[in-house]
Amino acid sequence: MSDDTVTPAITEPRPSTERDSWDLYEVFVRARRGLSHNHVGSIHAPDPQMALKNARDLYTRRQEGVSIWVAKAKDIVASAPDEKDAFFEPAADKIYRHPTFYDVPAGVQM
Repeated sequence: MSDDTVTPAITEPRPSTERDSWDLYEVFVRARRGLSHNHVGSIHAPDPQMALKNARDLYTRRQEGVSIWVAKAKDIVASAPDEKDAFFEPAADKIYRHPTFYDVPAGVQM
């Protein structure tokens, strides 16, 4: 018998588990009142309530958060940085959105 012969291992397909069907949630934490929520990471969970509890346990260990948001990753839609000009350029044509378009009434202190 030669050592050159290697018998390939037969691998069984991995059985599907309940965790395979869990959704991916993006986690946002607000550190203090008055600040914006910041994206801190992702988490898998079977439902939003469990995602919220797991996010609290994982991302706010030292009591640094006052508010947590979780959102299914598949439900988040965002603009691409490459499309910045095409996406935001139309707003430049709307001069009525600029504060310089309006006159300040007499008696108003700024």
